[in-house]
Amino acid sequence: MLDTYFARLDYRGPTAPTLATLNALCLAHVKTIPFENLDVLLGRGIDLSDEAVERKLLTARRGGYCFEHNPLFARVLTALGFQTSLISARVRLQRPRDFTPPRTHVFNLVTLDGERWIADVGVGGLSPTSAFRLDTDAEQPTAHEPRRVVKEGALYFHQVKLGDTWNDVCEFTLEEMPPIDREVGNWFTSAHPNSHFRNRLLAARALDDGGRVTLLNRELTVRTRAGVDTTTLASPDALLEALAKHFSLHFPAGTRFEGPPFGWS
Repeated sequence: MLDTYFARLDYRGPTAPTLATLNALCLAHVKTIPFENLDVLLGRGIDLSDEAVERKLLTARRGGYCFEHNPLFARVLTALGFQTSLISARVRLQRPRDFTPPRTHVFNLVTLDGERWIADVGVGGLSPTSAFRLDTDAEQPTAHEPRRVVKEGALYFHQVKLGDTWNDVCEFTLEEMPPIDREVGNWFTSAHPNSHFRNRLLAARALDDGGRVTLLNRELTVRTRAGVDTTTLASPDALLEALAKHFSLHFPAGTRFEGPPFGWS
């Protein structure tokens, strides 16, 4: 599996279980394998078996969401000799603190020389491109946006700095998320009618220069150091072209995604 994974990422960097390797893999993964929910909108469902995830993300060169990305990343890290565990979380992006979101996120907690690091390659358009330390509330640089972890009582909050403002990404308690809990979360995420993955199209990946490209329904946004460029896609065919050009996601002509309110004229 490692050879296939490295080929998918076109990765030729270090492989020893060190922080440098962890950071290099985080960056390569988030730049190469997109976050996307397209199979949900095609009515295909999401199979979390190791074989299905590897076939989809590596062999078929597709993307996926956290329940696919982070367990795959965990298997890679474990094979390289890292000590890692999969931690359950609640996504808090753009959600007030008085709202309790479902526990439908999972990320990797990696221990290196007694120090704990968060490695999360599956949190959409804000997936960290470097690992960052758990046990400090100091601002930490990554290859893209700064991160920090703040603790309030029994809860930890992963936060991202956008401009001058710290924003919650997810909350967690360090409880691990075993396969059965990931299956339950995956069902809600992919099948519950109120899941936002059933009601909007999402795709995202990081760019080389510290930027990102994201797609939300019809809105394609490219953020680079030069600025932000947003395009409203005019047709279903333009959507397929954008998926191919910006995310290397190729679908047959005439493919149509159900669920989100595209509002094609």
